[in-house]
Amino acid sequence: MRSTEAPRPLRWWALIATALGLGACTLTKPLPDSTASSAQPATSPALEPSTARAVAALPKPAQAGDWTSYRIQAATRLVAANPSMSYMGDVPEPLLAIPVLEIELNRDGSVRRINVQRVPHQAKDTVQLAIDAVNRAAPFGDVSHLPRPWKFSEVFLFNDDRHFKPRTLDQ
Repeated sequence: MRSTEAPRPLRWWALIATALGLGACTLTKPLPDSTASSAQPATSPALEPSTARAVAALPKPAQAGDWTSYRIQAATRLVAANPSMSYMGDVPEPLLAIPVLEIELNRDGSVRRINVQRVPHQAKDTVQLAIDAVNRAAPFGDVSHLPRPWKFSEVFLFNDDRHFKPRTLDQ
């Protein structure tokens, strides 16, 4: 008698792969409203001590006059908050991955929600690296004086070392 069932180890791997695939399908990551807590931005326990110090030393963001200035300020802050994960200079070709995030903000510039607009075909883990980098760099500065909706998109240019450069700084 012939069985059409896969051998037990293969079934387990299929279940694990399916579970991991379903977990990666989330395109929206809601974050708590900044008015609910006045706590300092949390740093990831996986951060190197030098990165944690850099995050704590970020200056208060200046008030940008328009969305273009705001995006440049936010991109600069992303690099400053993630010195061991970012690079400056020429963008290598080909790039490892190019995730795109839409960052929705609260009035005070804290992150309200992050929407993934583009998941790269390879190195899908770079999406989470970009989300973590945004959270470390927040808050980005008051947006109450800017026109709604209070959101902007950023393209993350990842090299082979999984270091990123915000595309805004490359324009």
